[in-house]
Order: sequence, then structure tokens, then C-alpha cells
Amino acid sequence: MALIALAADKGSPGVTTTALALAAVWPRRALLAETDPAGGDLVYRSRAAHGGMLDPNVGVLSLAATARRGLAAEQLWEHSQQLAGGLDVLVGLGGAEQAAGLTGLWPVLGEVFSMLGQAPSGVADVIADCGRIGGDSPSLGLIQHAALVLLVAGTEAEHLARVRDRAGALSAKLHGSQRGAGALGYPPIGVLLVADPGHSARIAAQANEMLVASQISARVVGTIAHDPAGADMLTGRRRGRLDKSLLIRSARQIAADVPNRYGVFR
Repeated sequence: MALIALAADKGSPGVTTTALALAAVWPRRALLAETDPAGGDLVYRSRAAHGGMLDPNVGVLSLAATARRGLAAEQLWEHSQQLAGGLDVLVGLGGAEQAAGLTGLWPVLGEVFSMLGQAPSGVADVIADCGRIGGDSPSLGLIQHAALVLLVAGTEAEHLARVRDRAGALSAKLHGSQRGAGALGYPPIGVLLVADPGHSARIAAQANEMLVASQISARVVGTIAHDPAGADMLTGRRRGRLDKSLLIRSARQIAADVPNRYGVFR
């Protein structure tokens, strides 16, 4: 029913981990889609439900071949795989070379992702990891169909400056205007900060003030804990109580707040 697109600017950390964590705790059924034109990471970082490796040929690559002949939202599940833990995923491309074969298909994929909730299988949302984006990123064709765009950024000064500029440029691309904090366009743009928990509230408030002062139609929606141990548990590379990790606890807060704040479940 909703397509939530996550992306980052150059040098910003944690987009894949953030997307994976949000999809894992999302309040409705979720499909995590790796839509980074530069290639996906899940085949290298995560185990499949059967205990082995994910199949790199079943996912966005196989879906793109099907899309050329017409694609219904229900068919997304035919190209998905399950991670250990049960999360459904669409494995991304093997590298930037394969992205050339998807020219013109990104908007098609975005439209189909946004319609998944209307499929006979029932309500489901797509959490799309779009990787790093720029003004000419092919995945912008997909992002324009999102119900919400979340830009992931670190908290160093250069990260905050870049996410401010990227939010402004993305607003101009999607909404037709870079300025105008009072007129938030569609899809709305939010900022997620990857932060040390002890300083997250203060930094989030400062970053939001910066966006308001710059008259950019984006707002900080919360913080994801910088938690390397939790990230390793999430991908199965480390044992532990994942549900107690700072990463998952912060992801749960975002997953509870964001849908209501932006009305993505309407």
C-alpha cells in the first residue's frame, strides 16, 4: 500500500542497515527491496531462511526481465526471498553494470511497489533501499512514486550540510521548488539521523532548526542508533538479543511514529 524510499548522500552511513531494521519491525507486512543502482549488499551480509546464501539472480534482476512484458504487483512475491527471521526481500543488482539494463524501468518498478497493498495477497508495504542518490540517479524515477522519502545521514558537520543540500535538491526535483518550508510537497521528505543515543535528541533538534532556517521542505523525523553490534546481530553475523539492541529499539520508535506522522497507511 505504501512505498517508503530510503536514500543517502555521498559519505552518509547506514542506509542498508536502517532499511533492514525498519523493515524488520514495520507494523504491517513489509517487503524490503534493494533498489540501489550501484548494487545490493544483502547477498553478502545476510543469510537466507534455509540457512544458506540468498540467490543473487532472484530479485530486482529477475523482476526487471518480467517487467518488460508487463508486471502486476502480486508478481513481486514470485521474485522475493526470505531472510533468516522471515523478512521478505527483493535482492538487488549485482553491480552498476546491470543497472544499464533497467533504463526506463525504474518508474515502472516504483508504480508497482506503490500498488502492492492492492494485490490479492493483502496489505503490504515496500521499504526500498535506494542507496546513494544524486541529481541524475536512475532511481529517482522510482522515488517519485513513494509515499515518503527518508534521507539517512550521519551527524558530522559535513553530513548535516550534505543532507540539507540533498533535501533541497530533491525537493526541487520532486516538488518543483527548492524553497518554501511552509509548503511541504508530495512525496514528503524526512531526514533520519544515525546518531549515538546519548546525543541524539540534541543533534536532531539542531538539524531540524537548520532545515527550517534554510526554508527546505524536509524535517528530521528521528534518529537511528549507531549500534555496530546490533547491526551485526541483524544480519546474523553475531549472536545476541537483537530485540534488546539499541538499533532495533530506535527502529521501533521510527516505525511507530512515521506512518502516523505522514499518513502513509491511508
